[in-house]
Amino acid sequence: MISRCYLEITNVCNLDCLFCPKTKRKGRSLSMDEFDRLTDSLRGEVKFLYFHLMGEPLMHRHLKDFLVMAREKGFVPVLTTNGTLIDRRGEELLESGLHKIQISLHSHEGNGKEHPEEYVGHIMQYALRAARLGTIVVLRLWNQGGLDSANEYLQKLMEQYVPRPWTERYDGWKLTENIYLEYDGVFEWPDAEREEYGAEEVFCYALRNQIGVLVDGTVVPCCLDHDGDIALGNLFEQSLTEILVSSRAKALYEGFSRHIATEPLCRRCGYATVAKRFRKT
Repeated sequence: MISRCYLEITNVCNLDCLFCPKTKRKGRSLSMDEFDRLTDSLRGEVKFLYFHLMGEPLMHRHLKDFLVMAREKGFVPVLTTNGTLIDRRGEELLESGLHKIQISLHSHEGNGKEHPEEYVGHIMQYALRAARLGTIVVLRLWNQGGLDSANEYLQKLMEQYVPRPWTERYDGWKLTENIYLEYDGVFEWPDAEREEYGAEEVFCYALRNQIGVLVDGTVVPCCLDHDGDIALGNLFEQSLTEILVSSRAKALYEGFSRHIATEPLCRRCGYATVAKRFRKT
């Protein structure tokens, strides 16, 4: 079983973050029937269903229905959001069986926004309610070494809702039960038009513990393939098993086993090659 699948329920977003590569694909959102069909294909093959790839999931009108359906089919649902719609859409998620919500706080500064007090206030109030109901809340500041000038002020705003002391962790802080603040550095998304990094060794967990499914059903090896450059097949036309045993998928998997990137896009991925986020295995 693959640990996680990043399922793109929409590739439409309400922000224009400087750090986001965007997508050249036409804007599209899954229908209820399409979501049902895709999750039927993934059922029993994937444990964690991440509502994330491109797009802002809180913009989808059927999001609550999707989360409930995912739970009923045995998935553990996880949501990633920029948090700007949490005051309007957050409440309906609290009874949906959401396991974890990841909120990218760095999206605020990534859009040149000022005065984050209201933004952080909505998020922290929601985080406290969600945490009391057992949902894990991860507040992300994945902007170390980049657009991080407001981080200290953001933390002071958080302290108004969850006073220190916080518990230090390897990747940030535990603010209180079920609420975490997570740091990570900026990285360059894979870009087919960029020159290869020339890394001697590359390793990635793509197809080992993660896959991505774009809004049109295209299966990609990871959540960073934002334009479907490594299209392995389509879940509306094939089973996941058929896709994963294809020659292209097997070559990619076996290549990483030898710490070699067989796909040109992977050789242009700053996350795996430059930042070297993945421990060799």
